[in-house]
Amino acid sequence: MVTKETAAYRQTPLEIAFFPCLSDNYGFLIHDPKTGRTTTIDTPDGKEIAQQAKQRGWTLTEIWNTHHHFDHVGGNEALVESLGVEVVGHGLDKKRIPKLTREVHGGDIFKFGAHDVHVITTNGHTLGHIIYYIPSAKAAFVGDTLFVMGCGRLFEGSPAQMYESLSKICALPDDTKLYCAHEYTLSNGRFAVTVEPENTDLKAYIQEAQALRERNHPTIPTTPAREKAINPFVRAESAERLGEIRAAKDVF
Repeated sequence: MVTKETAAYRQTPLEIAFFPCLSDNYGFLIHDPKTGRTTTIDTPDGKEIAQQAKQRGWTLTEIWNTHHHFDHVGGNEALVESLGVEVVGHGLDKKRIPKLTREVHGGDIFKFGAHDVHVITTNGHTLGHIIYYIPSAKAAFVGDTLFVMGCGRLFEGSPAQMYESLSKICALPDDTKLYCAHEYTLSNGRFAVTVEPENTDLKAYIQEAQALRERNHPTIPTTPAREKAINPFVRAESAERLGEIRAAKDVF
């Protein structure tokens, strides 16, 4: 018989660490104390990721890639060669993600220890972009789909696809921690206030973010609740309007 106590023992809380990489990326490590498994979300800087894991006493076992851009897969080859880690990514990117060993697709659920990991397709920034949502940790790793007060540039996808992708993210529970891959918050805020100059929640959060960055603190994670209040892309009433806002941001 599985009791609440044994279920809780089997699902030891995950440990999440994040740290700056490159000029404005974040690196993410997720560690399961029960099994010892440790994954990195993308590999912006393989050397820094390996060092961060080592100093915590964690052994890197896998890479979960969100998409194929170099600042997200640039450390794949070195980490595979040095540690023999598994590389997980979308099947559409099998020729674009170095050393991909396991293909996943939107709607898939796989196990990380006792924890379910939901794969959600979020096309727009690229085709084949995915995010990883772990309900038990109330956490989602959203790559370059959503940023605080922003969204990813539409390199391959359409406004309609990005609109759908942001809708998926903001349909997650309001208190879900959304771990964005870049520290773009202040520049996003400068643009967002031009779209919604009367949004008092937006203005208040920009001041909060400025205070955090002055102390060199991160502005992530964010939450669906916050983004629904301050993010002009999330708040766009249609895909067409999102496209208009994105085009304006591209030249801002």
